[in-house]
Amino acid sequence: MHLIQPALHSRRAFLRRSGQLALSGTALPFALNLAAIGEAAAFNATDYKALVCVFLYGGNDYANTVVTYDDPSYNLYSTIRGGGAGQTAGGIALAKSALTPTLLNPTTALPGARQYALHPSMTGLASLFNLGHAAVQLNVGPLVVPLTRTQYNSADRSTWPLPPKLFSHNDQQSIWQSSSPEGSTIGWGGNLGDLALGGNSNSLFTCISVTGNAVFLSGDSALQYQVSTGGAVAINSVKSNVYGSAAVKAAMATLVQQSRTNLLENEYNRVTTRAVTAESQVTSALASYPAANAPFSTFPASNPLADQLKMVARLIAARSALGATRQVFMVSIGGFDLHDNLISQHPTLLGRVSDAMTAFYNATAALGVADKVTAFTASDFGRTLASNGDGADHGWGSHHLMVGGAVKGAAFYGTPPPVSVGNTAAPEDQWHVGQGRLLPSTSVDQYAAALARWFGVADSELAGILPNLGHFGAAAGRPDYPSDLGFMR
Repeated sequence: MHLIQPALHSRRAFLRRSGQLALSGTALPFALNLAAIGEAAAFNATDYKALVCVFLYGGNDYANTVVTYDDPSYNLYSTIRGGGAGQTAGGIALAKSALTPTLLNPTTALPGARQYALHPSMTGLASLFNLGHAAVQLNVGPLVVPLTRTQYNSADRSTWPLPPKLFSHNDQQSIWQSSSPEGSTIGWGGNLGDLALGGNSNSLFTCISVTGNAVFLSGDSALQYQVSTGGAVAINSVKSNVYGSAAVKAAMATLVQQSRTNLLENEYNRVTTRAVTAESQVTSALASYPAANAPFSTFPASNPLADQLKMVARLIAARSALGATRQVFMVSIGGFDLHDNLISQHPTLLGRVSDAMTAFYNATAALGVADKVTAFTASDFGRTLASNGDGADHGWGSHHLMVGGAVKGAAFYGTPPPVSVGNTAAPEDQWHVGQGRLLPSTSVDQYAAALARWFGVADSELAGILPNLGHFGAAAGRPDYPSDLGFMR
């Protein structure tokens, strides 16, 4: 009854059908023209907006990222994670005194006097939060329908379906990015790109990855364009002399781009031609925004995520030359699968995330587009609150950050989860499914919908992008799971 639904919005369904009809050689141009008309209507504003997904591969530990700080909750956290007496560090618990510099001060206090701090290495993002440029979404994760712990434990999966293949890295990465497990070919970032294509004069630069191939940016019609931290990826035999010979280079350029009578050969050369043209366009556009110049020169060195976000900032600066008014980007950082060495390795990773995202926000502010660019974190899953001795194991819900001038910052969204690992009927044990694996109180679909609405997606289009969204919100009889989380202006 509640199984994940196929794509519902008419444009995506129409494009799929017309793509199949295009094998006859007649339907595709007509379909794309109609789609462009619709997309132009949906995204007819002339302003610029960009979404930037910062994916933390491996499953980030929520409890040491957004750390409970008020005394009652902190003492529970410290006890569960092996902290020492007097709120000192121990096991995988952080000392409370180390959290004071990164204490988050929301404009509206949380119920029950709950407080949170960021990890001590995240001073930059803590400052952005307190300045009103960042916010935290509490306990978000994949859900098909709202669930209680009893419903999670139910054998009735037709009424209370679970996201498929919970706690699996590859599958949960894919579900976060596409609502489907590994093998999915369409992501919700790409679906946003599908809708935005008609507003960009060059549709190829709608969805851009600086982190390799990712299903998040693959749409029904939007293509995922990949760049490196150094810029567009060139085809060497077309870009440079071959064996020192310009003649060989010219011959190679002709061979890989000329029209062919064979259908597959011609398509291969058409794609190659597109790649060559795009590389030239991107290289030319970025030349006006050298990495050595401010505001790009302020990104921290020896930080792979900062290198990726620096490239995103340069591409945003070059948006006019690239013909883009709506863009979706993806960057990532790995290493978060910390079953071991959580205390020794997590600080470096979170420091890189904080430093990179802070520098990126500052760059967008310097470019005058801070309110036009929203960055947000995502990850495979959270981890257990319980320690396994030197780390934490695979979990489910997690806390995530949204950064940008359009974010209603200095605020927490969602419900603070109780700090518990018990297995009783007590209220505090109902928001985890064992060992402190958070049972999400906010779904990824709700999280994505808030970002999509800001991006320009109409409510009528959301169901086709986020197939489970219809199970949440007042219209579904669940006002406790709002369809609009409210964290975007």
